[in-house]
Amino acid sequence: MLRTAIFPGSFNPFTQGHANIVERALQLFDNVIIAIGNNSEKCQQAENNQATIQQLYQNNPRIKVIQYNCLTADLIKKENATCIIRGIRNETDLAYEQEIAKVNYTFFGVETIFLLANPALKEVSSSIVRELKKYGKDVSSYLPQQD
Repeated sequence: MLRTAIFPGSFNPFTQGHANIVERALQLFDNVIIAIGNNSEKCQQAENNQATIQQLYQNNPRIKVIQYNCLTADLIKKENATCIIRGIRNETDLAYEQEIAKVNYTFFGVETIFLLANPALKEVSSSIVRELKKYGKDVSSYLPQQD
């Protein structure tokens, strides 16, 4: 039985921290779907993020990159996935993600697996990277590099 996990997020941008979670999830699951939440206000950005992430993983058939605009629990069923993967950097992330995981399990029977951030990457967030980039700072050290 193939086991597939969904790794949902906005990934704006997709950081080294996200890439680390994907790599570790591949040790636990046969396939990982990186699912970019579709926000109507950021539609163009989601398309750009999808193209960037697809290019990053173009040689890995175990990774699929998609956009979606439904409940993540509905996407799990649509994709015949096993569970949701979430990265946890700190206590704030944990508190927030626990609430969502509780709803997904209680209402939809969907499990969430938390992977703790690699300590070397836990301070990297998309928000910080966006802010640095906005002011012209070099953010390349926070982004995964194409092999």
